[in-house]
Amino acid sequence: MCDDFVKATEAAALEAGRMRGQGDGPVAHRAAVDAMRRTLDDMAISARVTVGFGDRYGADGLIGGREVGAGGRRCELAIDALEGTESLARGQTGAMSVLAVAAPNHILPVPRMYMQKIVVGPRAAGSVDMDLPVRENLEAIAKAYDRPVKDISVITLDRPRHEDLIEEIRATKARIKLIPDGDITASISAAVQGTGDHVYIGIGGAPEGIMTAAAMRSLGGEIQARFWPLSRSEVDACLKLGIDDMEAKLSTDDMVKGDVVFCATGVTRSDLLRGVFYFGHGARTQTLVMCTRCRNVRFVDNIQLFTQERREIRL
Repeated sequence: MCDDFVKATEAAALEAGRMRGQGDGPVAHRAAVDAMRRTLDDMAISARVTVGFGDRYGADGLIGGREVGAGGRRCELAIDALEGTESLARGQTGAMSVLAVAAPNHILPVPRMYMQKIVVGPRAAGSVDMDLPVRENLEAIAKAYDRPVKDISVITLDRPRHEDLIEEIRATKARIKLIPDGDITASISAAVQGTGDHVYIGIGGAPEGIMTAAAMRSLGGEIQARFWPLSRSEVDACLKLGIDDMEAKLSTDDMVKGDVVFCATGVTRSDLLRGVFYFGHGARTQTLVMCTRCRNVRFVDNIQLFTQERREIRL
């Protein structure tokens, strides 16, 4: 079913991509959610949205607990129809549509709150510990890649809450890539060879952490995470979902278990994916598809034709 789910992220990316740089993130987000919901409802699945962003910006099509599909194979979903909404609204890079699929009760349900994370690829998996100082983790990553710390590239969100973290990283002389949005994209980039990135560190969204865990299961990378509540209401939301230990260090397997399908379609260009390219009567998309059961990682380039007229296609 890997290719079937590609249609869902492609549909969301095609809708959202037309709104690049228009300055209205909520409209773009709602369009992506609606497009993905329509596509999923046509599929032969009986799926429950365990982690969803569908209620952000006034959309309600893919909220947690919602059932989607036309009936068929049972599964559960973690969804972000438009990761990097504000980046898209500003015309910046790194926006994409993301979906992860697993068997029922294999994805940890989480509320919308912050989560502290460290993410590395296969070469450094097993060598980091989020409870250790930043310097020690970067030294371990550098050893895994057989290079000095100054040649390690660290990605983190450009946020005031990371000022101390950024100073710690700079003290090690490691290189830093500050990003405005999109920590799922950043985490995958850190786990894929050839991007020039080696680790993602920082405090980002808990739902994004679940999406990242799904990707790490396919890539052989590792995420370690811990909830970062800012209010009593967030603690209560966790307790309602059966999460009673806010201090627990979560592993990849704690967050997502079993076989996973992960799809990500680029909306705007990033180091990982090309964005949607429109050419008048159609568009070209690029999707990263990962499946633990098939044991493959593929980049799928598709051309969507909006008309039946025969015209020259330029790439």
